[in-house]
Amino acid sequence: MKNKLLALGLGGTIFVMLCCFTPLLPIVLTALGLTGLLGVLYNDAVLLPILAGFLILTGYALWRQKQQK
Repeated sequence: MKNKLLALGLGGTIFVMLCCFTPLLPIVLTALGLTGLLGVLYNDAVLLPILAGFLILTGYALWRQKQQK
């Protein structure tokens, strides 16, 4: 479970960072046909809290992994 939690945290962090700092999210949403969500999701008020959540999840997974050793 600890490896899955760390993988989810790191994967989510990398994906959200790419969405924040590159135009990856508009490209993905356009490819999926969900361009109507662009105005809602492509906003720093949405992406930055999600990024913070994934960073906290990654930190928790690393802390938990350290505690079990």
